[in-house]
Amino acid sequence: MDEISQLLRIARLEARLDTRCLLGGSTSMEPGPRAPREIPFHVLLEGECDLEVGGKLHHMTAGDVVIITTGARHRILTAGTGPTRSITIRAGSTFSIKTSDDNSEPVIDLFCGHYTVGAGAGAILFRSLPAPTHVSLFNDERGRATLKGLSNLMRAEAEHDGMGSAAIMSAFCTVLIALVLRTATAADNTHGRLWTAVADPRISTIIQAILARPGARWSLEQLAAQSSMSRATFIRRFQAATGMTFGQFLTRARLMIAADLLDNSDRNVADIAAEVGYQSESAFTRAFRAGTGQTPSQFRRSKHDIGATTPADRKLPVATA
Repeated sequence: MDEISQLLRIARLEARLDTRCLLGGSTSMEPGPRAPREIPFHVLLEGECDLEVGGKLHHMTAGDVVIITTGARHRILTAGTGPTRSITIRAGSTFSIKTSDDNSEPVIDLFCGHYTVGAGAGAILFRSLPAPTHVSLFNDERGRATLKGLSNLMRAEAEHDGMGSAAIMSAFCTVLIALVLRTATAADNTHGRLWTAVADPRISTIIQAILARPGARWSLEQLAAQSSMSRATFIRRFQAATGMTFGQFLTRARLMIAADLLDNSDRNVADIAAEVGYQSESAFTRAFRAGTGQTPSQFRRSKHDIGATTPADRKLPVATA
């Protein structure tokens, strides 16, 4: 299984489309607040608009997807003349339709929804992405063709909005996050490469192996030889491909898989610690608490949202290799 498919499996992700926004010019729309572990996303199928997050504007064009990985409040702005218009909402059986309150001709076709992620691995995954994550799926021919096909299906199902539409739209939105995670660079180039989108096939092979066997005794020398590189070249190319050191990646992978096991199995903490490569339960507990803000036992008891209680820039402990 490839690394993105593995990540989405352990993230326990659920997807939901909330709104289709057909907004005219000079309109401002602010989505409501989100519950913990709900990650909003917006995909622009047609037109241009600005997305304001934390006082910073992110310009979106057709083919852009923005994921608000922190769940922060934000708003959508369309360009136009005259006073700023508000919105009207028409309820549907699956999702709502938002339009400008003067019923002006739409200048954008924007689909808005959210991902609900598992309290462990899912929260760690999304917290590891840029805030916000802004990618253009029109940057290459494969992405353009895929999104065009997906957008046609989404629009057709939006017009139907009947029996089964919620499940169908959920599946489309899951496809969307997979497309985002494999897109190599951020649309505005401010965050650089997404660590989930590794173009180097040798580094990608290493990532797949670690996700499959996080508890193995990985060493830089072993991995460099396996990749037909010197140790120094492997270190440099791994960091260039992922944006993090090998030790940082190994820690993140181990904690994601450990959180998934804590959340979805009855195995004891000592067994899970050994499974993901820690030599003692106490060492695992220290690393898990440093990365999530809770001990493994506290996490398992509470099933609490680590993404909401842990700062997005929490520094994970670094595994040695």
